[in-house]
Amino acid sequence: MILPFDETGQGETVVLLHARPVDRTMWRAHLPLLAEAGVRAVALDLPGHGDAATASRDGVTPWADVLETLDHLGVDRFTLAGNSLGALVALQTAVTEPRRVKGLVSIGYRPHDLPPSSRLRVAWDRERAALEEGDIEAAVQAGVEAWTSPKAPDGIREHAAVLMRNQLAARIAYGEPKPAADPLATGTGVLRGLTVPALVGVGELDMPDFFEGGEGLSDELGAGEVVVLPDAGHLAPLEQPEAFCALLLDFVGRLPA
Repeated sequence: MILPFDETGQGETVVLLHARPVDRTMWRAHLPLLAEAGVRAVALDLPGHGDAATASRDGVTPWADVLETLDHLGVDRFTLAGNSLGALVALQTAVTEPRRVKGLVSIGYRPHDLPPSSRLRVAWDRERAALEEGDIEAAVQAGVEAWTSPKAPDGIREHAAVLMRNQLAARIAYGEPKPAADPLATGTGVLRGLTVPALVGVGELDMPDFFEGGEGLSDELGAGEVVVLPDAGHLAPLEQPEAFCALLLDFVGRLPA
């Protein structure tokens, strides 16, 4: 399935994969910055999000959808950059087609089997309770408070609220897509076998789960020290587009030809 996408620019291709509570428009400020730097940026809607929010289906394979979309665009090799859910899908794509991946940037990653902190559990519980009461606005507010930092500008928080409201409406209308077997779960050491250059980061004000998850991922990928994006929460690229683009462009510029 070819996914809805936005693209701009020419040159090296970077694929931008969004976080779970939002959609591809979290990257709207990044596309012109990357194009200005001579990078071709492609922002996709993952299954169940944005313009790909359709009736629930079993066995979704977002990594295969990403690859099919890039095939449609005629892109053979690319760098993947993902936030949260997008970081997971980037990893799944990389282990599925490692030859095609030039580099891997992961921001705000947490493996599903990591026990949640009390802070993360409270965030989940607040959203769940609001939805059970049919209070979409309370669920949106819980999401904004959980996934953006108190330092985020009002415009960023308002943008995040719109995206989260749209995503919650899609979940209610269509249900959540059920994923196929995770390619990361095929055996121990699958990530350690990746030789793709990688950068792992986390927002300075994110929950401890994502610091721990990032450190573990960086260790598995041999990516070195986890990069901390200052004054940002879980949706760090959304809150700090200029800082994130600078980090991404520096990484891409250092990749082997």
